[in-house]
Amino acid sequence: MSGFHLVSSYEPSGDQPQAIRRLLEGFRAGRQEQVLLGVTGSGKTFTMASVIAGLGRPALILVHNKTLAAQLYQAFRRYFPHNAVHYFVSYYDYYQPEAYIANSDTYIEKEAMVNDDIDRLRHAATRALLERRDVVILASVSCIYGLGSPDAYHGMLLMLEKGGVMERESILRKLVEIQYERRSFELERGTFRVRGDVIEVRPGAEEERALRITLCDDEVEDLSWIDPMRGRVLETVERVPIYPRSHYVTPRDQLRRAVHDIRHELHERVAQLESENRLLEAQRLSQRTRFDLEMIQEVGYCQGIENYSRHLTGRRPGEAPPTLMDYLPDDALVFIDESHVSLPQVRGMYRGDRARKETLVAHGFRLPSALDNRPLTWEEFQERLGQRLYVSATPGDYELERTGGEFVEQVVRPTGLLDPVVVVRPVARQVDDLLAEIRQCVADGDRVLVTTLTKKMAEELTTYYQELGVRVRYLHSDIVTLERVKIMRDLRAGEFDVLVGVNLLREGLDIPEVALVAILDADKEGFLRSTGSLIQTMGRAARNARGRALLYADVMTRSIQAAMAETARRREKQEDANRKAGITPMTIVRDMDDVRWAVAESDYLDVGHGSAAPEDDWSVDELHKEIRKLEKEMHAAAADLKFERAAELRDRVAFLRQRVLTA
Repeated sequence: MSGFHLVSSYEPSGDQPQAIRRLLEGFRAGRQEQVLLGVTGSGKTFTMASVIAGLGRPALILVHNKTLAAQLYQAFRRYFPHNAVHYFVSYYDYYQPEAYIANSDTYIEKEAMVNDDIDRLRHAATRALLERRDVVILASVSCIYGLGSPDAYHGMLLMLEKGGVMERESILRKLVEIQYERRSFELERGTFRVRGDVIEVRPGAEEERALRITLCDDEVEDLSWIDPMRGRVLETVERVPIYPRSHYVTPRDQLRRAVHDIRHELHERVAQLESENRLLEAQRLSQRTRFDLEMIQEVGYCQGIENYSRHLTGRRPGEAPPTLMDYLPDDALVFIDESHVSLPQVRGMYRGDRARKETLVAHGFRLPSALDNRPLTWEEFQERLGQRLYVSATPGDYELERTGGEFVEQVVRPTGLLDPVVVVRPVARQVDDLLAEIRQCVADGDRVLVTTLTKKMAEELTTYYQELGVRVRYLHSDIVTLERVKIMRDLRAGEFDVLVGVNLLREGLDIPEVALVAILDADKEGFLRSTGSLIQTMGRAARNARGRALLYADVMTRSIQAAMAETARRREKQEDANRKAGITPMTIVRDMDDVRWAVAESDYLDVGHGSAAPEDDWSVDELHKEIRKLEKEMHAAAADLKFERAAELRDRVAFLRQRVLTA
């Protein structure tokens, strides 16, 4: 019996019933790999959820970026509200990897800003995988990077039971060993405080709760979850596991062995460099590594400790690092969404990482073992996959080769919506011609997506249209991930009408309000104008009954011809299905996603703007939550020397504290 409870207000329709049936039959028959060719708006997400519920096994859904992962996370939380749906992506808001440019003798130190909310969600994901079977993990391809060993992470947890015998000092030592910090006052995530025989801990996976441990002599008298701000008991429990604060924990014995092995490797490498008369590199490596060793011995951690991960985890040279995939049970299902993009990303990640680190090793910045702090190779990734489903509107050659050219097609949409009408117009005066189309769409209350070939063109086009009174914004890779989520939400909400982009418009932007997709310079054959890219881009208008794709081209390239032929084939099949079922296509009506969740908006807070006062309707708990959030931002702003911003936040905190007193 499945442990998943799929919640949906509608039954499978269109091509969904046959797709779900065939996929379930294939997996139950032991097929390791299948392909779902599903067009935009055909309900691929519901089909995946139905397969998960039908098989009742844990699932990893792999996507190629954080934005799409966030969208799917929201969708699967709606489908499985009673199950463990979690989000696992890179926890860096900003990341500058360590590098050395030999030509200019420039060393670039690693810089990173960790998003605390995403780190919490990562802990919640790994904890769920270790404790439950009804788990769905939405992950970006960064999940193939090294993560702490699941054996160490689970093996070092602190298990507490009501009535169990455990000395107070033993609990405190264990908490410190698994990297929790002792605090006297404020209880943040990953910290604990002690008041006599009462210990309060804020586990790494918890957002709003803390654990209160009440001791009587050497016995655990009571275990309860509390509100850390108000001290109110929320729930009393009999048994609680406290997982390490970090995934990168190492038992003390292993840490001592690692220090010994690092010293031995350092001795050999320095001797090698000196024998080659590379004295500068030898001195640099010796100085840096000895400093790191002192830090590891004193506090159990150093800057860049991940570069010693091979020794810390006891791996052999060249052995694959532990990753999220090692936390999955053997029978887990893996869904690779937008596989035509996700798989090439996985294939290229190892090579890029290796090239950068080889330069660091060659010039004495890192030991050779740092090369084993890496993502999985393509072969290692494949070895860790069990039964898998490749999902795409345009599957790549690799996916189809793996399945012998067989695929399950999902072309007919439950809503009866058709693939967009495709119109080709000459490139001359494309900007002005598109402006007229935009004005017509805006008059009808629709939105428009425009894709260009370069970032510069996207920015210039945006500026030009803004000067003409069009409400337009642009989206490209220089815009941080969390801001992209906000931009897409604003587009749906009608804050602006036109979104201009480059490559980022192809996958994941499923916005029902979009009735027109315009592709400028569509005849410039290449990666961004290939058959698959054109089909994907045109598909962004397939959730609207008035959907159109406007291609500006002077030459009918093979890619344009193939994309138009495939779109026409799909439209014919869809129209035939609609006639038989008596369906009239209607634009999808979808509620605005709740993007107030922490991951999507943790970086965005406008202080002192506008006349609205949302705090008027907030509860005391909501006020406390906002205060904690603002205080974190205030400290971060002060650390970045942004004192005016910090002062604004300080004043806002003081104002909200006053509201708490009068609430």
